[in-house]
Amino acid sequence: MSPLPLIMIEPAVRAALLEDLGRAGDLTTDAIVPATAHTTCALVARQPGVVAGLDFAAAAFRLIDPAIKVDVALPDGNRLRQGDLIATISGPARGILTAERTALNFLSHLSGVASATRGIADAIEGTRAQVCCTRKTMPGLRFAQKYAVRVGGGSNHRFGLDDAVLIKDNHVAIAGGVRSAVERARAGVGHLVKIELEVDTLAQLEEALTLKVDAVLLDNMGPDMLRQAVAMVDGRAITEASGRIRPETAPAIAASGVDLLSVGWLTHSATVLDIGLDHLG
Repeated sequence: MSPLPLIMIEPAVRAALLEDLGRAGDLTTDAIVPATAHTTCALVARQPGVVAGLDFAAAAFRLIDPAIKVDVALPDGNRLRQGDLIATISGPARGILTAERTALNFLSHLSGVASATRGIADAIEGTRAQVCCTRKTMPGLRFAQKYAVRVGGGSNHRFGLDDAVLIKDNHVAIAGGVRSAVERARAGVGHLVKIELEVDTLAQLEEALTLKVDAVLLDNMGPDMLRQAVAMVDGRAITEASGRIRPETAPAIAASGVDLLSVGWLTHSATVLDIGLDHLG
């Protein structure tokens, strides 16, 4: 898994640190901890999962004090067991304590996204399907959350409104029908832009296939209907299942033969992974 460039990471981390430091800095640490104090701490997994976001955590420590050293034991993508040492942080104590919460916020959240993604990926292993995320992301953190999805074994859907066409039910309603919506989209974008159409019924899917769209979003269809849809498509378009997909429902959905399982909660509602910063001395 290729790391994200530091130039992408730093602005988000810097903004988070500035939010935390407020107008007067870290009052507690500055009052209690001598400026000359040095310490060593460990980032430790308090529950099983998949680690993601170590570069964000490291950036938080180094932006506060470049003298802080981060030694990674388990890089992004590694599966964690409870008690695993993820990284060791050493250097000026004030800087470590000041950056601690921001570092853990990024690391715990992104590890939670990666762990949730891995849960779906493991559940559908052995099928042709891949798990992918959506645009249901936290404002300002889409690039980070989508990175965490890739770390967890998933793939990315659109990064924004500008990199593909996804025609949904409201577009169809306002355009006056599926054909009109697809034809307008095709006339309005370049030849390299793919077009995906959301369908709720097999009748809509049949019409979509006559229009030669690149992908179909099969929304809220059960496994039986999905199997029928995949048979109808017969390889003529990418098939993407969406709606109420959880680790326990994913195997049956993937077994229908769809190409993608689109899961919004991976980024908008994934539970953080419990990671702590423990003082070593």
